[in-house]
Amino acid sequence: MNHTPSPELFTWEFATDPYRAYASLREHSPVHRTTLPSGVEAWLVTRYTDARQTLADSRLSKNPAHHAEDAHGKSRTGIPGERSANLMTHLLNIDPPDHTRLRRLVSKAFTPRRVAEFAPRVQELTDRLIDGFADRGNADLIHDFAFPLPIYAICDLLGVPSEDQDDFRDWAGMMIRHGGGPRGGVARSVKKIRNYLAELIQRKREKPGDDLISDLIRASDHGEHLTENEAAAMCFVILFAGFETTINLIGNSAHAFFHNPAQRSVFQDAVDRGDDALLDTGIEELLRFDGPVEMATWRYATEALEIGGQQIREGDPVLVVLAAADRDPARFEEPDTLDLSRRDNQHLGYGHGIHYCLGAPLARLEGRTALATLFRRLPDLQLAVPADDLRWRGGLIMRGLRTLPVEFTPR
Repeated sequence: MNHTPSPELFTWEFATDPYRAYASLREHSPVHRTTLPSGVEAWLVTRYTDARQTLADSRLSKNPAHHAEDAHGKSRTGIPGERSANLMTHLLNIDPPDHTRLRRLVSKAFTPRRVAEFAPRVQELTDRLIDGFADRGNADLIHDFAFPLPIYAICDLLGVPSEDQDDFRDWAGMMIRHGGGPRGGVARSVKKIRNYLAELIQRKREKPGDDLISDLIRASDHGEHLTENEAAAMCFVILFAGFETTINLIGNSAHAFFHNPAQRSVFQDAVDRGDDALLDTGIEELLRFDGPVEMATWRYATEALEIGGQQIREGDPVLVVLAAADRDPARFEEPDTLDLSRRDNQHLGYGHGIHYCLGAPLARLEGRTALATLFRRLPDLQLAVPADDLRWRGGLIMRGLRTLPVEFTPR
């Protein structure tokens, strides 16, 4: 019988460094039932093998209707505000065949060709943002750089006019505060985004362009049967899933480099040499080591099943802890070491199975471009505050810093 006490989860100390607690769970309670800060009881899956299998298990539904809770209980899962804003019908909440249909539609925006065509725009945005603070000698890498880059990129992708993009930036900023803003602020921002998307979809229907919303409308007009609610929800989840993951990828990676100077030197040397192979393995290692998504989004058991020797009841929520699985020593050699040359690196940072992140190629492009340009243009970039002063955003699914103050020689 296991008498090892469970580690304390979801405290501010845990948010700063969850990896010790996850190591304890992997060893002593790899499929662990816990009460989340919202009061919802859920299972945490922490070992790599269990995590990979769980992510691909069709008996685990993404549809919150399968949660064995009343309406109030169901409202405590998922993205805050999406239910009241009628934005539930998106890829994070549905199963086949609807998932297959909607994923096929939106996947056209993330083909390797479309992402490659977008690369010059990502580079342009990156340089423009660095230009905005390069002569100051200091910046907050989250607020001044990691946050606006994916917002503007996704606005371009969706077809949001440039004059509206700052509004989008404000609404998105409220969404990631995780309790740091006014009460009800997240739900209000989600509703504003919903209303704006409805208007924009109508405008694109009347005057389509070369953007994702126009592509979705064209596909719908050619028999794919995409409802306006589905179109708005799809655009919303691309915004939600696309911007915070990239913010965290950039911020967490810079943070990792500040604490691993030898690997930072390896990265900067690769940038200077144009060593694409090392930059490719490096971005994968940064995703594994301290990735932007701590837990995969919600799943619900559609029948009684077993995961890692634990019996899961029908209707129970299951959360796969990607951060724990990607530090599993049974799968990765020296998992707590950052090694940018690591080649055997089938991490789960963007999921696995039919719900693998569609936007992963774009996120990789944004992360690699941002980091390579940042450390090339500001080679003496350093933390401007003691490491202990940094605060991580509270939250369940994502892992990222609130701020990342830096200083450097003005350029």
